[in-house]
Amino acid sequence: MIRTIRFLAVITVLVVGFCCPAASADDQVTVPVLCYHRFGPKVADGMTVTTKVFESQLQWLKDHQYTVIPLRTLVNYLRGQGPPPPPKSVVITADDAHKTVFSDMLPLVRKYNIPVTLFIYPSCVSNASYAMTWDQLKQLQQTGLFDMQGHTFWHPNFKKEKKKLKPPEYQKLVDTQLTKSKAILEKRFGATVDVLAWPFGIYDGELEKDAAKAGYVVAFSIDRRNASPSEKIMEQPRYLMVNGDGTKNFEAIVTGRAQEKGHKTY
Repeated sequence: MIRTIRFLAVITVLVVGFCCPAASADDQVTVPVLCYHRFGPKVADGMTVTTKVFESQLQWLKDHQYTVIPLRTLVNYLRGQGPPPPPKSVVITADDAHKTVFSDMLPLVRKYNIPVTLFIYPSCVSNASYAMTWDQLKQLQQTGLFDMQGHTFWHPNFKKEKKKLKPPEYQKLVDTQLTKSKAILEKRFGATVDVLAWPFGIYDGELEKDAAKAGYVVAFSIDRRNASPSEKIMEQPRYLMVNGDGTKNFEAIVTGRAQEKGHKTY
């Protein structure tokens, strides 16, 4: 009798294992995270995406039934604290708090009712002529469509700073960049700031440890791949978007063909 029970138990395990295999890397959901900077009616520089192109991209997502999800939904999944994002998900982010986010991006964000994460370095806000004010950023937050996260305090090039500074000075710089930015943004917006975008996409193992120590749980680069659980948590990739991407390269990025073919879109 005991042998029969054991035999049936083994058969049950084998059947369940065959029908419901454990999740593998192939089962992981990957999501394109798009990184914009500036907007406007004309291309003012290499980081500008015209409002016409940006709207054509948002319309393409709508027409092809893609969902723009909050970055936090993706972050929770990457950390193993939430379910996989739905199929055909996309995340939209914008770096640097440029004033055209308020003047040009905001109307389209409202029109298409999409969530956006802004990665902000506080030193420029209400200070640099190209940047938004704290009041404008607060208005964006109040729409319920914008989340504010960290981009260091003044957007340093960590590679250059490491070469010119002595080790103690460099470490002090890194600590200040990571902790001061986080503290200011959390005080200004009354919300948790625990996601970081690496300035210039520059990171290394030590910086990742410092970021984790400062309280960041996920960090993003601009390494032009889909974000996924198979990527290191402090090295999650994004696609740096330029006006030349238009809708053709945009489609390749969103559908995954850019990865499959090693498609270069800048």
